[in-house]
Amino acid sequence: MTTRAEEFAGLSVALTTPFRNGEVDYETLQAQVEFQVEAGTTCVCPVGTTGECPTLSHEEHERVIQAVVEAAAGRIKVMPGTGSNSTQEALRLTRWAAAKGADAALVVAPYYNKPTQEGFLAHFQTLADAVDIPICVYNIPGRTGKNIEPDTILRMAERPNISLVKEATGSMDQASQILAGSDITLLSGDDSLTLPLMSMGGRGVISVVGNIFPKDMIALISAFESGDIAEARRWHHKLFPLCRDMLGMSTNPIPIKAAMKILGRDTGELRMPMTPLSPQQEENLRATLVKYGAL
Repeated sequence: MTTRAEEFAGLSVALTTPFRNGEVDYETLQAQVEFQVEAGTTCVCPVGTTGECPTLSHEEHERVIQAVVEAAAGRIKVMPGTGSNSTQEALRLTRWAAAKGADAALVVAPYYNKPTQEGFLAHFQTLADAVDIPICVYNIPGRTGKNIEPDTILRMAERPNISLVKEATGSMDQASQILAGSDITLLSGDDSLTLPLMSMGGRGVISVVGNIFPKDMIALISAFESGDIAEARRWHHKLFPLCRDMLGMSTNPIPIKAAMKILGRDTGELRMPMTPLSPQQEENLRATLVKYGAL
């Protein structure tokens, strides 16, 4: 199956934003990008939900995007988060990212102010008219407070460069309607739903678990793409308990940052109002990583 933004098929990783003593740790951020390049990841997505973008200043948000684009150096695609609940702010940041060399923009649905469906449509069309890079509609009503309905996404898809959807509603019916009605590239926004969504025509995932196990996520996707459904199912069954037990224990990105700290790849530092796992939760997470074979 070929979709409109086929170059983004496969594994994209929603990068964490590493902090050290309260400041963005750009050296560790660069190492994260190198880790994904070496793994063969298709795309990295900084400053999204996993990147704690709500706690970054505007200047930090821009600097992280620029740092990731520079670290990527054309070896891996970069799709930074450029969304906002203000259309003007999203427009400014999306234009800025495009000018700095981003390959696409990950634009979350305007949150908190709960626009009408016409408001969602106008918001994304405004951005699409302003830049040439592909725009990925990030639909995550559990965070934003309101769903972008499938009919609205199909209307958005009439713009050539609104060419991707990060589907994080958890609704198979919603995903089916989008896939049946357009050639838009649909990427899972939930690690554990990657295989189910690909079976319906999804083209990959924007992954949290990929921060630590990108090669395993790539193996699942590659097995499905090659027609080895049994192997894809085996990887799904291996990854599912990890996704359930790790990502389910607290709000993203708290568990993934804790896991990266345990694995020696990050300080684990968060910004308020995000707070660390409890000692018992951290012990449970360590046990989950041992069971998976990471420790």
